[in-house]
Amino acid sequence: MPHPTRRDTGGIGARIEEVSALRGFSLRELGRRANVSPSMLSRIITGQRQASPAIVSAVARALSVSISVLHGQPYIHQLQADQLDQLITPISVALDDWDIPLGDDDPPPRTLPVLEAVVAGLEQQRARAEYIDIAHELPSLLAEVNAHVLTQRSGHTLERAAWLQAELCRTVYVVGRQIGFGDLARLALSRMAVAAPQSGDPRQVAIERWDRAQLLADAARHDRGVLLVKQALKDLDDDGDQATKAVRGALHLKGAILSSRQGDTAGADDWLAAAGEIAEETGETRDYGLVFGPVNVVIHGMSASSDRDRHARALEKARKIRLPDDYPEARAGHYWVDRARAETWTARHEDAFQSLANARQVAPQQTRYHPGVHETVATLLRARAKAPGDLLEFAGWCGV
Repeated sequence: MPHPTRRDTGGIGARIEEVSALRGFSLRELGRRANVSPSMLSRIITGQRQASPAIVSAVARALSVSISVLHGQPYIHQLQADQLDQLITPISVALDDWDIPLGDDDPPPRTLPVLEAVVAGLEQQRARAEYIDIAHELPSLLAEVNAHVLTQRSGHTLERAAWLQAELCRTVYVVGRQIGFGDLARLALSRMAVAAPQSGDPRQVAIERWDRAQLLADAARHDRGVLLVKQALKDLDDDGDQATKAVRGALHLKGAILSSRQGDTAGADDWLAAAGEIAEETGETRDYGLVFGPVNVVIHGMSASSDRDRHARALEKARKIRLPDDYPEARAGHYWVDRARAETWTARHEDAFQSLANARQVAPQQTRYHPGVHETVATLLRARAKAPGDLLEFAGWCGV
């Protein structure tokens, strides 16, 4: 079955071909550098083979570009239509003004209890993938929380302010990465790396590393990401608290995906097994917005199977999952996107489109910008001589 990688669909294959030409690499040379056969690369470029995450990572390294470049992020035309691009600069400015106090004419910040309630509300919006609303709020919130951090010398009040600072920076990271602004995401995590130790919460330090490991994966540096995850686990002692166990479990899941995408199947299985054991102890949790528990372990197993091109196995796992009624929308959206990929590559096109529709219903902004959605939609378009109207509408909505 053809895959959406030819130039007329603007997929990964077209971008591989374009960047290779810019580098002056033949297929043979690119294959040598990426350790991927030229025939495999040719099938990807011509739309006859899926560009699996492992292959995308290897090719990105060989071409000296980030994975996001091959995915075509950020999707500027969509961001402009949604006016999100106008919100990015104020957020970046607020992060740049990290250590600058408020001016004499600036209003005083709200109290820490008020800001704690507002940041807790942002976490709920983050779980619902409401990125536009979040982006509007972030610049002023960052300025207010930064003001508290700068005026406190030490003690519990400083830790409370620094904790909020770390949480806000993580929210910037989530928004930036989801809409394809890697530079903003990296800047946010660099700020979080400063704030987290000041918060007095070792779990915040571990979560910063959890997120940074994903940025390393986006840069096709999975081996470094695995090392960072291992260091985070080493530094975060299991104190018996459920939240600590949940963070450690999430780190194991990150290790599983990183290992899977670098071709370490045995390592990925070991990480998943360890995460499963922790999930049996914790049950379903929502600590720190990580959504860790038995369901998420299975979802990660499904994703790992798809990463290995074992789509039938991934679909088998997907059909066994029953999402809790209160499952966070962002996590549920990822499930439906991964399921759609498996259904597409097992020629269940109607089911795949329904899964994409489900993702759009539960987490529309996340689905609109998700690179996996773009590739899957283009696959469905190419699989039919004449695409139905609902699929064409969906393709137009997400910019394919």
